[in-house]
Amino acid sequence: MYSNAYDCRSVKPLSELFKLLAEPNRLKILCSLGLECRPVSDIIEATGLSQTNVSFHLRALREAGLVRPDRRGAFIYYCLPDPELLRLLGDFRGWMEDHGNSNDDAPQKKKASRR
Repeated sequence: MYSNAYDCRSVKPLSELFKLLAEPNRLKILCSLGLECRPVSDIIEATGLSQTNVSFHLRALREAGLVRPDRRGAFIYYCLPDPELLRLLGDFRGWMEDHGNSNDDAPQKKKASRR
């Protein structure tokens, strides 16, 4: 057993977070923000999603505390509340690359079958 094993009594919040992040459009939105605050129009342009779709996902991300709205005059800019979130997403991506699961858009490599 690992000395830094995750406390299994509190898996439900982590499970809910992963469920929220399992939606690819939400990950696109988070990645489009980067370390800058951006208005919805920039998020729409960066992701290629409709305004309705972006607003829907921003609401879910905001309710989970993964984005923070910042009103600037007539516009609302969205920001990551903590840049650590980008590092964590990058760490997950790196782990996937290390384990051969880096690109879900590419055709899956077929493993050579043993005969």
